Amino acid sequence: MRIVRPDAAWRENLWTALCRTGDRGGIVPAGSFDGQYVWHPAADDHRLARACIDVKAGRVLSAGDVLQESRGDYDLRAHRSLVLASEAADSDLAERWLGEDPGPESTLLWARVAMVRALRAADAGDPRTGLLADIAETACDRAARMLPDDPTPWVARLALAPIRRPLDPAPRGLLTAPPGPWRLLTRTLGLDPWNREAHHRFLAFFFGRNGGTASARWDVVTFLSHRAPASSPLRLLPFVALAEEHDPRSLLGYRAWHRPQWVTVADGSYSDWFPSVAGYRFTPVLDLSYLAHALHLAGRPRQAGEVLKAMGPYAARMPWSVFGPPGEQLTRARRSCGLPVPASH
Repeated sequence: MRIVRPDAAWRENLWTALCRTGDRGGIVPAGSFDGQYVWHPAADDHRLARACIDVKAGRVLSAGDVLQESRGDYDLRAHRSLVLASEAADSDLAERWLGEDPGPESTLLWARVAMVRALRAADAGDPRTGLLADIAETACDRAARMLPDDPTPWVARLALAPIRRPLDPAPRGLLTAPPGPWRLLTRTLGLDPWNREAHHRFLAFFFGRNGGTASARWDVVTFLSHRAPASSPLRLLPFVALAEEHDPRSLLGYRAWHRPQWVTVADGSYSDWFPSVAGYRFTPVLDLSYLAHALHLAGRPRQAGEVLKAMGPYAARMPWSVFGPPGEQLTRARRSCGLPVPASH
């Protein structure tokens, strides 16, 4: 999972997302695409979009509200806290809020902000990375003590694992038994067994850019995805690994998605997970993007089109960006499925 710094275009899409959401939330109806993509990660979570605008303006009240109402819905809490932290990381807002009102929400936002800063420093090769990771771990520990049942601080600790490189022994049953942050994963999943971000963060530890090997990565992908229920978006984890290891220099790299085992995974997720998306509070744009992308490359235009329609105008840069500019790749997929595309494309 890559952290992207907000820029002017990102904030412009924030306003667009906010203007396009009503008060009900929920999935954007099929056929609602009006010719412009919305890339903001808040998608149709209009309260989160408003909170992002307030955070950028130095206000925290709405951020506290959206985090407080997400208690108990841990995937939503993880998503909202990460989006808010990405917006707040370039300011001292989290520290000021914590100093003024040291509650569960301010403590969590501080932990997530500290995590984002440490990850950005690591990506940039900043010599302060170790110090920032120390601060982030301290913040995560404080947030975990504040709400002991909340797995989100432990998810943030998992995100720091590529910096800290814990090498716990793997449980039995894995072919290569790759060492890694298994204790952190166990602690997190003990609070929320199917936590989405926890699985993604753990898998990222084994990515090549974090020092992992292909054999370990696919051993972990198999372990994590196979243990998940058939109706879970975690069954899409193989496509996250495929996108991560794709070599843009390979002219035939897209053929990896044609392999029978991955076509079977895409078909299974379309049949077993996709129907449940209609009951989600907010559109799971990133997971839908991985599914639509896989179905498109697998030669399933009808199914891919249904998934793309469920996304409405909302879009995520991954996994489309592995083959080129994400807007162009998404437009190509929509066009092949007979769906409307932006006029500029």
